[in-house]
Amino acid sequence: MLQLYIGNKNYSSWSMRPWVAMRQLGIPFTEVMVRFDSFAPGSQFKQTMRALTPTHNVPLLVHDGLAVWDTLAIAEYLAEEFSHAGIWPKAFADRARARSICAEMHSGFGALRSHCPMNIEAALPEVGARIWAEQDAVRANVSRLIEMWGTLLQSHGGPMLFGSFSMADAFFAPVCMRLHTYALPLPPAIAGYVERVRALPAVQAWITDALAEQDFRDFEEPYRTQR
Repeated sequence: MLQLYIGNKNYSSWSMRPWVAMRQLGIPFTEVMVRFDSFAPGSQFKQTMRALTPTHNVPLLVHDGLAVWDTLAIAEYLAEEFSHAGIWPKAFADRARARSICAEMHSGFGALRSHCPMNIEAALPEVGARIWAEQDAVRANVSRLIEMWGTLLQSHGGPMLFGSFSMADAFFAPVCMRLHTYALPLPPAIAGYVERVRALPAVQAWITDALAEQDFRDFEEPYRTQR
């Protein structure tokens, strides 16, 4: 039996990635929500996760007692355990490219992640306009996304990055949430991809749950003092 431990759906971008991939690809699992109360060592969140994983973080996949942490490791575990599910694209070269861009997401795009934290419930276009005007690094991150996504969509014909849905689209789903929340400027082809990702059944289910949480966590909210 698969269990996926996640944090708040409104805020937890790393939790979103494996959840969306598994839901969209029909891999059955049980969701275990560990709501954020604080990230301090004595918080309920950290105490709960400390008993399960040495990183004390989400997401965490538990399969028959085996704990797998870190989103990239979870992706590779799922690809081995469910080899026919379509975690990675079918073609050898596409699999290599998909892994490359997921690793790039995992280790990069720091400015976008720092200045535009995921907040599905919020609409922050004015904040996005200010960030866009003031933060060169955010504009550079978005420029890289436009180049990456544009090249893949053109070469594979869409609707997803490698034609059909794969872990690559799940990895960038939280980025699509950020681009939407902060209304960052995008060319039409890229904006269309963002909306197609947002329209995926698994992503819609995640958004619905995020909106239902109605939790306000001030340590995740640099731009608001209340919902």
